[in-house]
Amino acid sequence: MFDDDSRLYAVVRNDELQYSLWPADREPPAGWEVAGPVATRAECLEYIRGVWTDLRPKSLRDRMGG
Repeated sequence: MFDDDSRLYAVVRNDELQYSLWPADREPPAGWEVAGPVATRAECLEYIRGVWTDLRPKSLRDRMGG
């Protein structure tokens, strides 16, 4: 499902500021929201690479002071 280059995907993010892809024609799973472009798989992955530079969950970053 997530390797189909012929469909559109949405960039989704959870409350821990972790990003993923989700098929654009489906509602994101519970706890996730659309937080980026709806585009091709490659374009979404490129967007995620640009914005998700610290892979630690938000709660861990907060505990570590940033």
